[in-house]
Amino acid sequence: METATITLAHGAGGRASDELIRSVVLPALGGASDMTLCDAALISNPGERIAFTTDGFTVTPLFFPGGNIGRLAVFGTVNDLAMVGAVPRYLALSIIAEEGLPMESLRSVLREVGNAAREASVRIVTGDTKVVGSGAVDKLFLTTAGIGTVGGDVPLLSPDQACPGDVVLVSGTMGDHGVAVLSAREGLSFTPQITSDCAPLAHLAGVLLAAAPSLRCMRDPTRGGLASVLNEFARAADAGFEIQEDAVPVRREVAALSEILGLDPLYLANEGKLVAVVGPRDADRALSALRAHPLGLEARAIGTVNADHRGLVVMRTGIGTRRIVEYPTGELLPRIC
Repeated sequence: METATITLAHGAGGRASDELIRSVVLPALGGASDMTLCDAALISNPGERIAFTTDGFTVTPLFFPGGNIGRLAVFGTVNDLAMVGAVPRYLALSIIAEEGLPMESLRSVLREVGNAAREASVRIVTGDTKVVGSGAVDKLFLTTAGIGTVGGDVPLLSPDQACPGDVVLVSGTMGDHGVAVLSAREGLSFTPQITSDCAPLAHLAGVLLAAAPSLRCMRDPTRGGLASVLNEFARAADAGFEIQEDAVPVRREVAALSEILGLDPLYLANEGKLVAVVGPRDADRALSALRAHPLGLEARAIGTVNADHRGLVVMRTGIGTRRIVEYPTGELLPRIC
């Protein structure tokens, strides 16, 4: 249901975000409200395909265990390119700094941007800097745009290609990033410390592409977590997705904090994991390839696509019952990416 004003829920990556895009953004920009949305746009030119994406980053605090806003900006952008099968090449970076931000804070963030770009093998080739009055933003916002190239042998990856019998894979544990940011923001301490999974996924995505010719789609489950991604896939494919609760990998510390705070790891953000749908003949090979990569050591097959309960995600619980995994609604954890 459309509201009269923008709310934090519109930025949470769930149902309200989807409704905002489809009812306000797409109609205004000439897009179809029922179009399939991917992490990056594919632009075809003679002899090549280019992937193009853009993203904004408003995380608080700026630095948190395992990452910071600079690494998020680079890795978040290259990961969106990687999810459509592209090799990330170039980034643009826009800086919006609040009056009063310590200069050393800006220097630290930009050093991390440079380090992350080198780690992800991309070049930052253009950008912009703006300063606004105190209170107009919260310390520092970063906006990026990214360009990547798509090889001629890479198939079109889109969730509307998922079909009954396909297998759902995740590359590792769910919810690490969301809990790491929340812990830093609220001053919560744990032993061992919960750290963000912030990482570039292009190489891991390339490994999966090589291992699974029947790869249908990939997505990095950021805002809204695994639940949002699977619901988007189910709607785009007009198919049912069924996952096994005990197959979804979650770190013990993340599960414990989630239980204390009344959170569900399925809805928590990740910044270094991917979700993929592959044909059944390639599932074992794809899983082995993921587990052979440093970023996929804890990869799991968590469920399948079926012809039942079209457009819905259902989870079989540890006690044998089933429950619907709802599309996230309302405000989740704000300012996490």
